[in-house]
Amino acid sequence: MTVVTIAEESPRQPAVVRLLELSDAYAASLYPAESNHLVDLSALEKPTVSFFVARRDDEIVGCCALVEAGDGTAEIKRMFVDPEARRLKVGKHLLAALEAKAETLGIVAIRLETGIYQPDAIGLYKAFGYAERPPFGSYLPDPLSLFMEKPVRQAA
Repeated sequence: MTVVTIAEESPRQPAVVRLLELSDAYAASLYPAESNHLVDLSALEKPTVSFFVARRDDEIVGCCALVEAGDGTAEIKRMFVDPEARRLKVGKHLLAALEAKAETLGIVAIRLETGIYQPDAIGLYKAFGYAERPPFGSYLPDPLSLFMEKPVRQAA
């Protein structure tokens, strides 16, 4: 039986760097540079970022970041699952961990930008209750981008 674990870890690990490089190459294969809104490794190491790593046994197979915006909201960045680990529900595990962290931080809403040519990602976000919204923050309207948001349920 395959066990997937999720933990907050440093993004500065060779296996995470490899995943980010795979993510960059995948995004570049789908979208022009101006439609890719990727953040680099140093941006993932800031104190306002919670970085999650998914492991199958001891192998890193996925990652994502929750980036606090400073206005009570946070954004999902760098969500990526190794193609070899797809169908193991790694994305669901990562998203659940990220949402639980947002709740503990008192975040009121989680936002994201994803590309229109990523139906699996869009389906995952919709299944978790994310709804389309206009661009936010520094994003400009882009026909290749889909912007989504979900309110965070606050514990009573």
